[in-house]
Amino acid sequence: MSYKTHLHCDERYEEDFSGLPAVAVSVLTHEDVPSGELTIVLTDEETIHELNKQYRGHDAPTDVLAFADGSDDPDTGYVYYGDVIIAIPIASIQAKTAGHTLEAELALLTVHGVLHLLGYDHTNPEERSHMWAVKRTIFTKLGYQITLPEENV
Repeated sequence: MSYKTHLHCDERYEEDFSGLPAVAVSVLTHEDVPSGELTIVLTDEETIHELNKQYRGHDAPTDVLAFADGSDDPDTGYVYYGDVIIAIPIASIQAKTAGHTLEAELALLTVHGVLHLLGYDHTNPEERSHMWAVKRTIFTKLGYQITLPEENV
């Protein structure tokens, strides 16, 4: 399989986030999905708040949103899996609270968002348990040693 990941970062953030496409590809590879592409957008709290309000009806910021697409590109045969939107300021706060790096938090949110693009959800305990098990497996393969949110619940 072949995968392409596009990364767009709000220019006011100076950190190097170039490792995130590889994180997304690791999810696609782990799930053994058809060749395809997706986009990761790193943005501010205000933008994600507006998107959350407009598309999910939640008038509050959030850490990550996933907008699944699933359309096929007739020229390449690739599936466009969709867009993962991550709020850097919220990710930064969550990283500090959890005691790990911003890089690890952004990787966690990328994995979470890509799994949503692939149809995973966590609306009930069974779905959440399955999704968190997959996230743990991927994180182990990536070499991260962090506690996933809600593991202690």
